[in-house]
Amino acid sequence: MQSRKGFTLVELMIVVLILGALAAMAIPRIMVGAGPAMINACKTNVGMMNRQIDLYYTNEGVWPSALIDVTKDPNYLPEGVPKCPLETAYNYDTTLHRIPEHSH
Repeated sequence: MQSRKGFTLVELMIVVLILGALAAMAIPRIMVGAGPAMINACKTNVGMMNRQIDLYYTNEGVWPSALIDVTKDPNYLPEGVPKCPLETAYNYDTTLHRIPEHSH
């Protein structure tokens, strides 16, 4: 009696079809969850930068005239400016002394 040392083409095709079906079910669910996660990451970044703007005011006695006043100083953002996963820029409102959540 001869022993089998491999898979048949039919067995490999069945495995590929099963993996394809699982991927077809999983990928849309992953994509739906990615959008809210990116928005939450941007909101977290906005909150953190607004706290650093407040700290700048506490330390300097004046509000920053532009966001770069805070972002260029490693005492406020030692790891650098956080990037929005949605790849939009954060806009500093000098009248509110805040980065509004809806501005990016």
